[in-house]
Amino acid sequence: MRALSVWALERIGEIADGDDLVAIIAEAAAAEPLADGDILVVTSKIVSKAEGRFLRADDREDAIASETVRIVAERTWPSGSRTRIVESRLGIIAAAAGVDASNTPEGTVLLLPADPDASARALADGLRRATGAEVGVIVSDTLGRAWRDGQIDAAIGAGGVHVFEDLRGQTDAQGRPLVVTQPCVADELASAADLVKRKASGCPVAVIRGRADLVGPLDLPGARSIIRPAERDMFHTGADEAYAAGLAAGSAADER
Repeated sequence: MRALSVWALERIGEIADGDDLVAIIAEAAAAEPLADGDILVVTSKIVSKAEGRFLRADDREDAIASETVRIVAERTWPSGSRTRIVESRLGIIAAAAGVDASNTPEGTVLLLPADPDASARALADGLRRATGAEVGVIVSDTLGRAWRDGQIDAAIGAGGVHVFEDLRGQTDAQGRPLVVTQPCVADELASAADLVKRKASGCPVAVIRGRADLVGPLDLPGARSIIRPAERDMFHTGADEAYAAGLAAGSAADER
């Protein structure tokens, strides 16, 4: 029987700049010692806090602009609120470039980790040394999805974990060849972990046991490899933005 166990670690308090996340997580996991093949999913917010990714910003919109490489889509709603889907410096396409103003000191916002893959690898390395267990680490963040309401947690950093389960070249149950099947298991694990971490429970770390086959060397490709390169991006721009660009291009052609 195949089984997967997922549980949240308790007794992880408020994280501050400079805190030793390895020691904090290892202590919280002591009640149920980590084992070879366990995968820890760590909410990016506590990684950012420990790394001091606070930014003094009275205006969150200015902070979002500073982290934005490209605006993918932007809408102003009848209420006057504005939504910006942007590509951040990390290459992640998300609302507000991942800039977080919740649960931060007054007058500050929290940015995503500077290098989530490096953060995940450092945590995995530290936890392996501290516990003696060969574990993997995923750093997760909340993302929306095109065409679907609601949000899920997805992997933005990975250390010692295969982010894809490549089934291409194998066959299905009827013997048909699998040509494009490549589940993004890192995102699946991040979402599974969020079912027990939840958003307001104060449990920012979860342990997943039962997929030891996904744990490997620390130098495995990280979550950055999940981001689709521009030449294969079929949804580069929002619908209104694409329409406006096409209209402008057509007008320019007519003028010529």
